[in-house]
Amino acid sequence: MSAIPPNADDPEDNGRPPHRLSVRVYYEDTDFSGFVYHANYLRFLERGRTELLRDLAGDQSDLYREAQGLVFVVRRMSLDFVRAARMDDLLTILTRTTALRGASMLLIQEVRRGDALLVAAEVTVACVRDGRAVRLPDVLRRRLSQTSAG
Repeated sequence: MSAIPPNADDPEDNGRPPHRLSVRVYYEDTDFSGFVYHANYLRFLERGRTELLRDLAGDQSDLYREAQGLVFVVRRMSLDFVRAARMDDLLTILTRTTALRGASMLLIQEVRRGDALLVAAEVTVACVRDGRAVRLPDVLRRRLSQTSAG
């Protein structure tokens, strides 16, 4: 598989790089075989999404407070496990917004070790307040459409 493609829905994308986050694999991330336990990749991907939002809008706790209880929830996730990581590996989590809808956004994420793709994910995240879907705040929508926070 190739790297995350440019944002096809954004003609202004111009091939900007995706957001990058480095994550070290610790003993606690592995299972008895010495490989990263599959569910722990979800944690790595969550960190990538959280840091993308932090770069664009600040702390989620501030966004929650300022937007009267706004939170983001994973609505759908599709994963492809390609290779395994081991303890002490340095991984890079790549995250790119590929589509913005009224109350949701579609993200493409990858977990890589160097150039090797380990996990590919497609994630739909919904914007929610008091248990109901709400439109993404305009300021966040603009920032998500202007950059992928590389």
